[in-house]
Amino acid sequence: MTDLLRLAASEPERAYATALAALQTQRDAAARVTALRAAALAAKELGRLNEGIELLTTALETAAGLPYQEAQVRMTLVGLLAARGDLAGALAAADRAEPLLRGADAARLTANRACALARAGRLDEALAAIPRLRSGEDPAALAGLLTNLGLARALRGDLGPAESALTEAVEVAERAGLRHQAAMARGNLAFVASRKGDVPLALRLYEVAEADLTGERLAQVRLDRAETLITAGLPGEARPLLEQTLADAARRGYACDAADGLLLLAHAELADGDPERAAATAERARAAFAAQERPGWTLAAEALLLRARWAGGDRSPVFLRTATATAERLARGGWAEAAAEAWIIAARLSLELGRPVRALPAEVERARRRGPAALRAAAWHATALDRWARGDRRGTVAAVWAGLRVVAEHAEIMSVLDLRSHAAGLGDELAGFALRLARSARETLLAEERRRAVARRPVAVRPPRDPSRAAALAELRAASAAHAAATADGALAPADLAASAERLARLERAVQTATRARAAAARVPPWDPADVPLALMRLPDALGDRALLELVRIGDDLHAVTVAGGRCRRLRLGPYRAVERDVHLVRFALRSLVMADGLDEAAWAGLTQAARRVQAAVLEPPADALGDRELVIAPTGALHGLPWRALPLLAARPFTVVPSAAAWLRAHEASRPRAGRVVLVSGPRLEHAAGEVLALAELHPDATVLTGSAARVDDVRRALDGAAMTHLAAHGYVRRGNALLSHLELADGPLMGYDLQDLERPPATIVLSGCDTGRSEAGDAVTGLAGVLLGAGTATVIASVAPVGDRAARDAMIDFHVRLARGVPPAAALAAVPRTPGITGFQCFGAG
Repeated sequence: MTDLLRLAASEPERAYATALAALQTQRDAAARVTALRAAALAAKELGRLNEGIELLTTALETAAGLPYQEAQVRMTLVGLLAARGDLAGALAAADRAEPLLRGADAARLTANRACALARAGRLDEALAAIPRLRSGEDPAALAGLLTNLGLARALRGDLGPAESALTEAVEVAERAGLRHQAAMARGNLAFVASRKGDVPLALRLYEVAEADLTGERLAQVRLDRAETLITAGLPGEARPLLEQTLADAARRGYACDAADGLLLLAHAELADGDPERAAATAERARAAFAAQERPGWTLAAEALLLRARWAGGDRSPVFLRTATATAERLARGGWAEAAAEAWIIAARLSLELGRPVRALPAEVERARRRGPAALRAAAWHATALDRWARGDRRGTVAAVWAGLRVVAEHAEIMSVLDLRSHAAGLGDELAGFALRLARSARETLLAEERRRAVARRPVAVRPPRDPSRAAALAELRAASAAHAAATADGALAPADLAASAERLARLERAVQTATRARAAAARVPPWDPADVPLALMRLPDALGDRALLELVRIGDDLHAVTVAGGRCRRLRLGPYRAVERDVHLVRFALRSLVMADGLDEAAWAGLTQAARRVQAAVLEPPADALGDRELVIAPTGALHGLPWRALPLLAARPFTVVPSAAAWLRAHEASRPRAGRVVLVSGPRLEHAAGEVLALAELHPDATVLTGSAARVDDVRRALDGAAMTHLAAHGYVRRGNALLSHLELADGPLMGYDLQDLERPPATIVLSGCDTGRSEAGDAVTGLAGVLLGAGTATVIASVAPVGDRAARDAMIDFHVRLARGVPPAAALAAVPRTPGITGFQCFGAG
């Protein structure tokens, strides 16, 4: 029967069936108690916590008159009550069992009690149990305790000790053949990796761990994976995972995990821009923690409520008192990261209300040097505010740049575009502080370029090939093509269509996971903050007769920084929101015009008026500095989606759009003429595509031409690698939140950003002829397919940020290529093509 108890952790289904079978034949009370305990432990592992507690209640009745067996049942009950959130009941059961148990049973009780204490936030008491368990003979108890304590230490920011405890837990569990416990410890090691900033490695470890887990252990690892996604700036991915895990935890009775999941869901909602919902969810989490008598976690929920109130716009004196008190309680409770964030809110409130800023707590000062990137960045932000309040400008600047250095180093780990761009968001507020501190045009440009460099630095080395990822991409491509065809034909019933969409989403997640795991094997050279100022020193000479216009948001205002004729200037343009509204009006009016083939008078009037307002706000104020030079435009926010040729001043003027000045410099310096083949490709269901490509083939008689069924993804990808110039006429689709899922439609499915990023030598110049092929959904970088290509090393991309007219596009592209063949640079060649509504969205990205 003792072996049956061990089997419950490693093979719960077998243990459960065996235990129930034993109860049918066993008449000895002590043996029946053991069988009931084994069945209860197995039920817990299988996700049936309430059933497990009912079995233990029956075991207590069966053990009446058997004091030792009754104590054994209470020892087992400790773990199940803790999982249900009844920590007071769990500790009471441990107290009643302790006087009677001996040997290995006493060690197991010590481990179970320590796990309950760790869940209650009483970490110091839990830690005292480790030496006793190491000297015992129960590997399951030791592995379980080390796993729980490792996680508790990680949550407190003690990452080194956490990693040591969890590594020992894996070793102990593997030696004892405890597969489930080894997988749980690995899952928590993934959590530590994410806290250290290595998100790709963490996501890979989660996938490995989940394969061997069921029940509560699986729920806990999924909660940890969700927290990693939130930390990586992917709350949109975390929310559905959390909602599913929460529903499962509630159904199975895991109240403790359900409370943890509520707090994480509130974090995800806040990170996803929903402070009101986050506050409501955090309040539910706080109530659950209070009911479970988990005071440490109640504090964590209060910290999140504080952040939600700040994000929701509360700036009252009452809120200042609450923030200050909460920061002090968090610091005393050992929640260093939350304490730093609370202190930042209190300091900013004090400055806004004209109140003195309180002295920086010692816990926040210590946090600058240890813990996860979010904690260190927050601590440096708090330090900057503290120094600013004391009038120490030089110290403030140093603290801001130290914090941004932490963010940059964190982002360096992210070798995948979607993770890297989100990781950069960790320092948004610090970067805003740096911009407000800038006193000159050069300082403003330097601060903004450093901020953009964190998110947009290209990957310098490519991760190794991964057959499993290639297979996942192929499966996704086939499923996407089938789904698109069924949707277009109306061939599927609504339920079948929903199932197809769910399969697509599942395959997309699999590709994302495989890509991020693969990225763990690729590392870029360390970021050097001197790279940006050195690049800016080369910028004036590289621009030559061109002029740079970089648009910068500082608070609610839009500013322009220009570099022209060797001079750098800064100019405040006005409120950003007004320009943002007009950009959306330009896009809407242009879309209406293209759809109406230029015959909608109201759309013409709307486009003309909105475009003139944008021009008056953005181009006319710096006109004297820019002169009539060719422009390099580095937009911000919604201006990345502006069809710039809609502005009268740019209708026939050469310009190129770039993520940053440094990105343009890099593309410019790499844009030497490359001899090589020309590749011409047309996709399906685009009226002008085949005719456009065949007309271009007459200009390039030696070109590789792929049309119709020959334009398959694998063939196109092979042709693109190493080409000098490529023209793809195909439907384009932009995916919000992940540029690597944006794609072009080819004969057998989508050519995705993932495919383009994998090219060893992407074409020097690429033309994407189709609707919205240059559009991005990100606020502060050129993303979408153009951004993927520029980041991978393509020098110049021609693409449209708006719908295009089929006939107009064909004629315009032929005209453009004729000029290009004569040696006219791409930006100038495109500017010389007469503007019509159907091609106004086309613009040049990159070197130009």
